[in-house]
Amino acid sequence: MSEPMRKVAIVGGSRLPFCRSNTSYAEKSNLDMLAAALQGVVDRFDIHGERLDEVVAGAVTSHSKDWNLAREALQSTTLSPLTPGITLQQACGTSLQAALMIGAKIATGQIECGIAAGSDTTSDPPITFGRKFAQRLVKLGAARSAQQRLRAFKGFSPAELKPVLPANGEPRTGLSMGQHCERMAHEWKIPREEQDRLAMESHHKANRAYDEGFFDPLVTPWGGVARDNNIRADTSMEKLGGLRTVFARDPDATLTAGNSTPLTDGAAGVLLASEEWAKAKGLPIQAYLVAGRTSAVDYVNDEGLLMAPTIAVAELLQRQKLALQDFDFYEIHEAFAAQVLCTLAAWDSERYCRQRLGLDAALGTIDRGKMNVKGSSLAVGHPFAATGARILGTLAQLLEEAGTGRGLISVCTAGGMGVAAILERGR
Repeated sequence: MSEPMRKVAIVGGSRLPFCRSNTSYAEKSNLDMLAAALQGVVDRFDIHGERLDEVVAGAVTSHSKDWNLAREALQSTTLSPLTPGITLQQACGTSLQAALMIGAKIATGQIECGIAAGSDTTSDPPITFGRKFAQRLVKLGAARSAQQRLRAFKGFSPAELKPVLPANGEPRTGLSMGQHCERMAHEWKIPREEQDRLAMESHHKANRAYDEGFFDPLVTPWGGVARDNNIRADTSMEKLGGLRTVFARDPDATLTAGNSTPLTDGAAGVLLASEEWAKAKGLPIQAYLVAGRTSAVDYVNDEGLLMAPTIAVAELLQRQKLALQDFDFYEIHEAFAAQVLCTLAAWDSERYCRQRLGLDAALGTIDRGKMNVKGSSLAVGHPFAATGARILGTLAQLLEEAGTGRGLISVCTAGGMGVAAILERGR
């Protein structure tokens, strides 16, 4: 007979303050930030010298030299060097997916503990040469004579020296995430005013959370920064309404720099464990990771690029026999205000839920007062691979403070995917 599944405890998280690209962390690398975030988890829970079963972490915008990022980063901390590191990448869902992978191994008894983490910097992008010049350099490195070295540059053109910057677009459509989301906002008829209001509320909630001390245990000051530097406590509907659209210029365009997340640098991590391991180490248990689900959409053939979380959540609810309203907290990643509002509209659409999700009726509405109660990505920023761990740590702490409850996480990702998860405490 198979052993029963074990509960997956979330001990807690730690992250760096998130900073807008090319500001406070302009000289920092993914390795620097990931090591610092992991060390923050180690320091918070006093697990210096501890041999963990694994650290699973990754980055989206990374250099080829960072192929072993998770392992190299943990070796720059006070964790035992005997801890394995696994590098993972699933766009904006990276660190939440890392937590689900660790959680599955804990639940099935394969491991006892692990840290899920992510780091990203757009201040240190991998800048390369085009394929033609790159091949010349390979031939030059293999040359064993002056004649071979000269042959490597036969027919050379100075135009080959033009650097190739990371593409901010989907390879299969050529459109940026913002352009795709602009299409979604048009399809779902999401007004500009609603997007600006959601963005304004996110900033105000995040600023209030800092002032109230909610982030004190979660955010480790680093690099001379103590708070996320994108938060605008004084933002208003008037200020947001004065911004021009950035992904389209037609009269129907609605997405601006104010209601879209900025390019952001930062890192975050979360410690997960079996109940037995956490209790043996005298560690707290903030909440339990109950279940997760990953889904995808056919965005190349005109499904909304960022609509996959609607599917992941619907499938997760069916598997867990829960209704959309059975939650005390909702953490919906704010890649764009329009994405959140499209997701909410889809769940409330009987046509969409029947035709796309295969349900008998609409999932319905949620209590917006329970959504992103401490602000989210529009305010604090979005270092791609770090966002899942940030949200996971935030929700676990919310549940610990509440004493009991259930929370839902929804994260959209590039490539037309969505990752969802459920956390519980005291039920």
